[in-house]
Amino acid sequence: MNRIAKFEKVSLEQFTDGWTDTFQGASKDDAEKIYNEIRLPRRATAGSAGYDFFSPAEFILSPGETVKIPTGIRVWMEPEWVLKCYPRSGLGFKFRLQLNNTVGIIDSDYYYSDNEGQIFAKITNDSNEDKTVKIKAGDGFIQGIFVEYGITLDDDVTEVRNGGFGSTSK
Repeated sequence: MNRIAKFEKVSLEQFTDGWTDTFQGASKDDAEKIYNEIRLPRRATAGSAGYDFFSPAEFILSPGETVKIPTGIRVWMEPEWVLKCYPRSGLGFKFRLQLNNTVGIIDSDYYYSDNEGQIFAKITNDSNEDKTVKIKAGDGFIQGIFVEYGITLDDDVTEVRNGGFGSTSK
């Protein structure tokens, strides 16, 4: 097994900025309490490919509702690897819980971004069976899988990332 990455928490300041920006009216004290309870992603079993990300707070989503969740997590990984994020299988199967970008792609250089590489998950309850999703604080809600990738022989990109979502296509 290749050991190619390490999960870390972002700074309290960075998490608080993300939390209070996402949840208008949330206090810095509330954000700090949530931050102190954040758990690093981990695999459930030795045979698991996915690292479970744990919800930093409780979320209840009625059908059609969406929430953007600052996870407070960043990941350092070796170059030529990517972290691909998906909904946890059971939540997708039972409730049609969807990541809004279908698959979250966390590039190795995102770690060095000006937001410390904080991973956000924007999820929607896409239930067509009128099911409400309740994700408790500490529940696994998305999973990340590390995948090695290659580039073309004629690739000569030298640009350096500075930003988050969509920053590499500007």
